[in-house]
Amino acid sequence: MIGRVFKAFQYRDFRLMWFGACTSSIGTWMQIVAQGWLIYRLSHSAFLLALDQFLGGIPIFLFSLIGGVVADRLERRKILLGSQYVQMATAGLLTILVMTGSVHVWHILSLSFISGLAQAFGGPAYMALIPTLVDREDMPNAIALNSIQFNVAVMIGPALAGQALARLGESWCFGLNSLSFLAPIISLSIISARFLPVKTTETMFSSLKQGIQFARKQSSMEALIVLAFCMTALGMPMRTYIPVFVKDIFHRGPETYGNLLSLMGLGSIVGSLTIAGLGNIRKKGSVALGALICLGVGIFGFALSKSVPASGAVIVLVGASMMAVFATVNSLVQLITTNEMRGRVMSVYNVAFRGGMPMGNLLTGWLVPIFTAPLVLAVNGVLLVLLALYFLLVQRRVAAL
Repeated sequence: MIGRVFKAFQYRDFRLMWFGACTSSIGTWMQIVAQGWLIYRLSHSAFLLALDQFLGGIPIFLFSLIGGVVADRLERRKILLGSQYVQMATAGLLTILVMTGSVHVWHILSLSFISGLAQAFGGPAYMALIPTLVDREDMPNAIALNSIQFNVAVMIGPALAGQALARLGESWCFGLNSLSFLAPIISLSIISARFLPVKTTETMFSSLKQGIQFARKQSSMEALIVLAFCMTALGMPMRTYIPVFVKDIFHRGPETYGNLLSLMGLGSIVGSLTIAGLGNIRKKGSVALGALICLGVGIFGFALSKSVPASGAVIVLVGASMMAVFATVNSLVQLITTNEMRGRVMSVYNVAFRGGMPMGNLLTGWLVPIFTAPLVLAVNGVLLVLLALYFLLVQRRVAAL
């Protein structure tokens, strides 16, 4: 059983990429926690929390399609290296601004946008590169294990950030994140896998059009893309507003904030390990929709909770179900797609998946000051359950996969 869960680790290049990405993700999550706390400390504005998430995500929504075309035309490893260098620089600059006491909220928002722009090109290249490091039959396992590295980081990074915030201050979180990008840079420099794109005289617009047409020809792909957008738009704002719950409802400090995010990461690891252990199973669509129902119920429960222990228990369920949905839907999209189209098709998926985050955060940022965070998140949870039931009972193209 253990060998089946970790089967993709048999591949050297996948192992290198996994450990490099995990180290960087730990640093990134330390920054996410510190950045949310810093913005709320400086402004005490729920809207600015959401605006930061929006500005970090909107470049991905706007430019991922172009990033996908680039990922199918250039060596994906080099694109990823460029993305890591830019993100390292933004974290380093934020460290200096905080250490010198000259940081303002607009600095943070601007650097979030620049980092998101780098991810718009690095994301499609990374998503297209990972499946090429293993054989096709091990692709679902590799995608699930890749989700695990992200969620190991979600568990470790916030816990470290909570301690660092309480004892050392925000600048340590940003500085450690900047250093953490050395890990994927080294991994990318020594992996042997190379993607050699076929030379083409087509314009970027023609290549982009091909990717969109490929996605539209697959009858189930459109449904998966709609599902990806809706689940992130409705599901991800909960994470954005955890600082509001910690300060205004639980009346706790940064350690509680970090601990709640770590519990969410623990749940995500459980969800990812479960999907990895299942392997290339049938009826992945039904599994994803069942997990989506659990996600909606979990968000609804968290929104109404007034107890830190109860919220901690519910947030484990949220993390597990959220990652089960993400990993399963990602596997379905990857399995439908051919390698030469993977960058473009994954960029279309990435636009939907990542685009839902800024749109959902922007909408909730407008609604929360009017209706309160608990009410808005509770409605989001109910809508997620209704979305899953629609795809299970009415539009069954996803359920049939």
